[in-house]
Amino acid sequence: MSNHKRFASKCALVTGASSGIGRATARRLAEEGADVVAVGRRLERLEEVVRELKSSGARAVAVAGDVREAAVCDRAVTTAIEHFGGLDSLVHAAGVIGSGSLADTTSDEWDRVMDSNLKSIFLLTRRAAPELAKRRGAIVSISSVASIRPYANLTPYCVSKAALDMFTKCAALEYAPAGVRVNAVNPGVVVTELHTVANAVPDYPGFLEHSKSTHPLGRVGAPEEIAALVVYLLSEEAGWITGATYSIDGGRALVSAR
Repeated sequence: MSNHKRFASKCALVTGASSGIGRATARRLAEEGADVVAVGRRLERLEEVVRELKSSGARAVAVAGDVREAAVCDRAVTTAIEHFGGLDSLVHAAGVIGSGSLADTTSDEWDRVMDSNLKSIFLLTRRAAPELAKRRGAIVSISSVASIRPYANLTPYCVSKAALDMFTKCAALEYAPAGVRVNAVNPGVVVTELHTVANAVPDYPGFLEHSKSTHPLGRVGAPEEIAALVVYLLSEEAGWITGATYSIDGGRALVSAR
């Protein structure tokens, strides 16, 4: 456990907490003293995360469900209140990717990506904001380099992340008078389950190897690196930052080659 308890006596709700960036963020927050509400669709994986956090001395609880549903968002926030007395931090790390040409993208696939990457964030932000305002809390969303760089055959994903960046700025303006800060981070390629779960990349090891050449720093990212920035933006050290979108992509946004 870290000796730097920036989040002692504070509660953080993290979606997508069963794997990848969400899991790394939940772990980092717990290390810094936070009580964690871990939200995701896979109960078994969530319970594994909660056991890990508790074994390190943290308090944590799992909420299984799909945050595309308003009832699940309500249950997650209610759980934070009932177990830990309120809510200080919200991390939107749940998300999906899809691949295929516009011609091959069905209406259902379009809706799946938009609902997962945008509507869910709207629903949970709307539900959580009044509780966050009571503690002058903060929100951080996981966006993507794809919000600012267009990629063929990834249109729904790119559009959803571009919209998320604008949502971040609008929400930051709306909630600033209540003292709630809203920011986003824009990762490049990070080693997670995002691509493999969706079968978005047929040769994942080859994709990661190729990505070394498309990121100027010569490597892909790790979930823990993204988590470190997320946790900073949630902390009091970032108390004058709101409406910002931070590239954390090894320089990926600076170049155009895929």
